[in-house]
Amino acid sequence: MTDAPIVPSFDDEASEGRKLAIICSKGNLDMAYPGLILANAALGEGVETHLFFTFWGFDMITKSRMHDLKFTPVGNTATHMPQGLTPMPGMTAMATRQMKKTIADLGVPDVPEFLEQIVAAGGHLWACRMSADMNRLTEADLYDEVEAIISASDFIELTEGAQLLFI
Repeated sequence: MTDAPIVPSFDDEASEGRKLAIICSKGNLDMAYPGLILANAALGEGVETHLFFTFWGFDMITKSRMHDLKFTPVGNTATHMPQGLTPMPGMTAMATRQMKKTIADLGVPDVPEFLEQIVAAGGHLWACRMSADMNRLTEADLYDEVEAIISASDFIELTEGAQLLFI
């Protein structure tokens, strides 16, 4: 006996009670946007959304770094450029400038503004306790809208039953 296939429902009531938990573990400019875009989309669909910033993802919410995220083409084959050129001086700055321009041209906000929009739409921002301790950071060092520095266990409890994405 086979189970019937699962067919997604696209009605408005389907998002009621849904939760999305996104773990943001990377702080490069190109890795910051996937979590933010998915969080924004989920909030637009009425899904309760939580972002947990850990390891290098902490750069996205650290006041001293969040305005200066970089895109590093070294080792990134998706840049579609010869890898022998990527370690040359100035390539990271050039790639970062180009990516920021492309993102701005599409009307997508920069990372701090995107975080503002997510919070304004009801999203929740959480900082990882271990990452804060490793980097000797306190809540005063973090973006003001981060709700708290919590443990991984606390995040798991907060997001019980949520769909989980690790980026």
